[in-house]
Amino acid sequence: MVATPQAPLCIVWSLTIPLDIISSTGHEHKRLDIEIGRYMDKSASLAALAALGQETRLDIFRMLVRAGAEGVPAGEVAVRLGAVQNTVSSHLRVLAQAGLVQPVREGRVIRYVADMSGFRDLLAYLMEDCCNGAPELCRPVIDAVTCKC
Repeated sequence: MVATPQAPLCIVWSLTIPLDIISSTGHEHKRLDIEIGRYMDKSASLAALAALGQETRLDIFRMLVRAGAEGVPAGEVAVRLGAVQNTVSSHLRVLAQAGLVQPVREGRVIRYVADMSGFRDLLAYLMEDCCNGAPELCRPVIDAVTCKC
């Protein structure tokens, strides 16, 4: 039996959100357009939510989000949580299968990084029908999830 590659998921919809950014002095003004495309379907969203619905996995995901692009080696994740490495590996596997983290092999070490595209796609799926066409009602949610770094 030969495995056939899965077709890539396509963007079902796209929403461009204009964000006006004003410096703390109020003088500089930039306009950013953030495009959100929905790649997740209901099944993938349920898998991601189920993965995050377990306390240790949620802690791991938040740790990896804080770590940014550098990520955290699997062994260090276990040490930081004070958990058994085999258990943490199982949790990381569930998060990876849900599209929320990505393993990066560095020799004998596997470093895990939060998959921000997967996280974005989950949020986009959850907000797909938000506010019934009144984007000003979604502004507080968008402001809350917009990185302030």
